[in-house]
Amino acid sequence: MKTITRSFVIGTSALALASCGADEIVSPGTGGNITINNPPATPTPTPTPTPTPTSSLVTAAAGCPTISNPDQLTDSGTISGPTGTYRVCTLPARFTASTTLPFNQGLLYRMNGRVDVGTDGGPAPDASDGLSDSNVTLTFEPGVRTYASGSSFLMVNRGSDISAVGTQSRPIIFTSRDNVQGLNNVNSSGQWGGIVLAGRAPVTDCIAPGAAAGSINCERQVEGAAQPALFGGTTTNDDSGDLAYVQIRYSGFVLSGDNELQSLTTGGTGTETTFDRVMSYNSSDDGVEFFGGFVNMKRLIVVGAEDDSIDTDTGVKANLQFVIAVQRPNVGDGIIEADSTNGLEEQLPRQNTRISNATFIANSGAKDHAIRIRGGTDYAIVNSILVDASAATPCLRIDQAITLRGANAALDEAGPPVFNSFVLDCATDFRNGSGGTTAAQTQAVFDAGSNNNANFTDTLSMTFVNGANENGVPVFDPTVFSTFFVVPTNIGAVYPGNETWINGWTCNSATVTFDSGVSDCTSLPVY
Repeated sequence: MKTITRSFVIGTSALALASCGADEIVSPGTGGNITINNPPATPTPTPTPTPTPTSSLVTAAAGCPTISNPDQLTDSGTISGPTGTYRVCTLPARFTASTTLPFNQGLLYRMNGRVDVGTDGGPAPDASDGLSDSNVTLTFEPGVRTYASGSSFLMVNRGSDISAVGTQSRPIIFTSRDNVQGLNNVNSSGQWGGIVLAGRAPVTDCIAPGAAAGSINCERQVEGAAQPALFGGTTTNDDSGDLAYVQIRYSGFVLSGDNELQSLTTGGTGTETTFDRVMSYNSSDDGVEFFGGFVNMKRLIVVGAEDDSIDTDTGVKANLQFVIAVQRPNVGDGIIEADSTNGLEEQLPRQNTRISNATFIANSGAKDHAIRIRGGTDYAIVNSILVDASAATPCLRIDQAITLRGANAALDEAGPPVFNSFVLDCATDFRNGSGGTTAAQTQAVFDAGSNNNANFTDTLSMTFVNGANENGVPVFDPTVFSTFFVVPTNIGAVYPGNETWINGWTCNSATVTFDSGVSDCTSLPVY
């Protein structure tokens, strides 16, 4: 995998306040000598005006920068909100040349509908499919903020990539128009589409009749895209770009029925695509959804997703470490939905997702499950914590006998789900699944792991920070799954010696506070 070099800029994401007035208070004089008689006269003081506090608001940039793309940015005037006034620079509908979007405090970029990065280069990188790569890289400088509304979304096509690498003090933010204008509250969501990365790694559930799963002819169309947006191929090390220190807020626009985008969608992304410190906030669909290909991600935060926090499907091979998922009270479906039950469960590659060091806070009220594993998928959760804060939802559900069967290399089958050093604090730990699986079978799989505890009492603080009970659980070595993982010293996402990764680049809400030094998610940070 590529290495992302990050610069840490000393600063704050909170709104800077200017001086509240004069540096000192000056008492008024009389303009002459004071004669004291008997009884002494009481001088009448001259009122001192009370200084009026003023805040330092953003001032709009004078204009839009010139970019290297043939179609330039469009100056769309200004937009104002609680943090000031900004110049609005509307992105072209398609980037056909590699382009950098520079940071300017008084400037916001806008998506007006679907914005494509490059054109689709097809399932093969060598033009054997009759298409050629446009090789476009769209780069966002640290601190850049981009907003959208309605069905607008960013589509990174096969053969092109994105470079959105922020810093701890200047994350890159994708958000909604209402967020800029200060119109959102804790339950706002679904105000624009999201970000889609399309790659050429193998997928299943092909759209072409008769195409072999995992082959060059097996492609899928992006969920939520009205116009063709394809992914899939056979290039395992495909590169769709880099995301780091990125927030994606208020996404998940409904196009029709169940046709809906989420904060981050990957389709057939390859192993050269990198993810580190990605936050999804208040998506009206899933927080993140991974279709096929490969996803290797460290430090993922999902807050307030209204469907599932993490959804994995169509043969994805995913490794996730240091994950926080927190549901809004009485909102959302599950924390995890793994694969589908659709008659294509035996197609290869079979999904295999491994998660280490997660802190899951289920809080959606009386729902069917917090974690659902089905469709014959392979899955592992280790060094993790699941708390049902609502005390109303069963924590763990496994569907179908094929999800419980033994390992079989010919079927790309790793065996039943794996749980090690996984603790549950739930009123109901296990429930029956569909296809005849029982709560007792699910519990037997859970009990077969090491250092699991279904009768755990959490001692978390700040919703997600380990306490004594969490730090007392022995650790499982996740490097047995992949060298992507590091061996932690404790279970959970945030523990002693691993507390600062959430600082600087996140945003706070009534659902969960990450860092007193950052702004609320309802407001833009000012750098």
